[in-house]
Amino acid sequence: MITLGVDPGTQVTGYGLVTGDPRKQKLIGFGAIRATAKAPLADRLAQIFEGIRQVIESAKPDHLALEEAFFAKNAQNALKLGMVRGVIILAARRAGVEVHEYSPLLIKQTVTGYGRAEKEQVREMVRRLLSMKDAPEPLDASDALATAITHIVHHGSAIRGAGTAR
Repeated sequence: MITLGVDPGTQVTGYGLVTGDPRKQKLIGFGAIRATAKAPLADRLAQIFEGIRQVIESAKPDHLALEEAFFAKNAQNALKLGMVRGVIILAARRAGVEVHEYSPLLIKQTVTGYGRAEKEQVREMVRRLLSMKDAPEPLDASDALATAITHIVHHGSAIRGAGTAR
């Protein structure tokens, strides 16, 4: 099972590809889609959609794991982030990839053991869990890898608990 984790952003969208089972995960790859900062939102959304579409096309993931929407202090930013999440979900579903969403609290808890961990703590634990020599950059990519790990841990446990094999 290959999981594509995505950390959505209006300028930088991180992604990470991970395989494995709930006990041990293996890194396939990671990166970031950088939308043109001063471009109109519609153009940035198109860049993000195309970037995710290309990652899906080349990696052929079974699942896409995405951080759930959270309440932002700025309503305008929350709306824009919702649009980014929408194009990511659309790219996945058009390719036939299952989409799963996880809360930021659960992602941090799964990877670090503490639901209020800082981004740097998440990045370091991702590095350790995936036996990486260097910490993944940018932080958006490490967040995406953490989301993929969370999916493998929780989805894999649910499959094992239900007695079904994949």
